[in-house]
Amino acid sequence: MRERLCFVAMAAHTLLSSELAESLTLAAHMQTASAGIVSRTLLQTEELRVVLFTFAAGQELTTHSSKRRALVQVLSGACDFFFAEKWHRLTAGDFLHMPPGQVHAVKAPEEFSMLLTLGADAKGGE
Repeated sequence: MRERLCFVAMAAHTLLSSELAESLTLAAHMQTASAGIVSRTLLQTEELRVVLFTFAAGQELTTHSSKRRALVQVLSGACDFFFAEKWHRLTAGDFLHMPPGQVHAVKAPEEFSMLLTLGADAKGGE
């Protein structure tokens, strides 16, 4: 049975200022929802956006693409990631690069977290 998708976006402000040099501990800012996906924007500038995601087991993001270059680092757990026209299992420590326009999807067979970094908009928005 497929879990109902519950996507929780945290507060609109970012955790890091784009004007200051500062650090934070990622694990301290990971929040989970029992049946959802929680996202938290850590930093946003004109050049990039960095988002921390935590997926509950059974959640997924369906096939989509972005006009931005995307970098994904799996921080904990494991996920199934669709890119380059097939499914791949990614686990903690794996790093994925996707050029603009790359069709992709994500499934969470177990709870996992990832850090998503999006490059500057490649002409025309996400």
